[in-house]
Amino acid sequence: MLALRTDEPPRRAPAIWRTMLNIDRGLVNLVGRLTVTGRVPAQLRGRPLLMAANHIGVFDAFVLMAACKRIGINPRFMLAGGILDAPVIGPALRVSGHLRVDRKHAGTAVGQFAEAVEAMKTTREPIIVYPEGRISHDPGLWPERGKTGAARLALAAGVPVIPISQWGAHEAVYWGTETVNGPADLVPLARSGLSAPLRRPRFRVHFGDPVDLSDVEPERPGAGVRAHAKIMQAIADGLVPLRRDELDRPRFHDPTRPTDTVSPWKPPSAL
Repeated sequence: MLALRTDEPPRRAPAIWRTMLNIDRGLVNLVGRLTVTGRVPAQLRGRPLLMAANHIGVFDAFVLMAACKRIGINPRFMLAGGILDAPVIGPALRVSGHLRVDRKHAGTAVGQFAEAVEAMKTTREPIIVYPEGRISHDPGLWPERGKTGAARLALAAGVPVIPISQWGAHEAVYWGTETVNGPADLVPLARSGLSAPLRRPRFRVHFGDPVDLSDVEPERPGAGVRAHAKIMQAIADGLVPLRRDELDRPRFHDPTRPTDTVSPWKPPSAL
């Protein structure tokens, strides 16, 4: 694994990102009730770190940000290019130091992966990724099979991986639609989001122990697949206690979310 430098003091996150995190914390507290368990060990703070989370709803990034703020870390995200190119919010996110990924352009993605590896080796703040790549379509809202990109990034950069399991953010705002073609597509999101402060959903976020990838040799064929399986299993294992009373299906029904895939990480107790 890469030898990490510890002689440099952690740098503060850009002011605009610290401001956005503080605003986000107020928003999450307004919408629901946040409970955070687990921790990020002191020896992993202020150095390169990848954090992999399950993806359960359009509001879960806000919950993750608030959870990280509560335990004293300022995370960055690996974001789709479209978000970073969006008006107003895009420039603010770019200045904040988030990593870019463009999945639609294979040639560009290769170069971006190399850039991401180098960025991961030097960043002083944790980078959050969604290995699934999208909000889960599993009927039980268990993690989808996902992609190996995050695992390959961790192996190539030689950085630790913290699994994050979360539950409850799916109750704040409906999934909505894959693409927004007009104001009508935003109505379900607006209605559910505006009613959330009255419903006060409970948001649960758990920071798990670092995933043990010591037996995965980065240069061997299939290393990314094996590391990915370990990461996803750790996320699913951490999710069980958060939703113990609704292991089969979420109690909260979102009529807009597709349910056309089956999670390979669903525990036997949920079958």
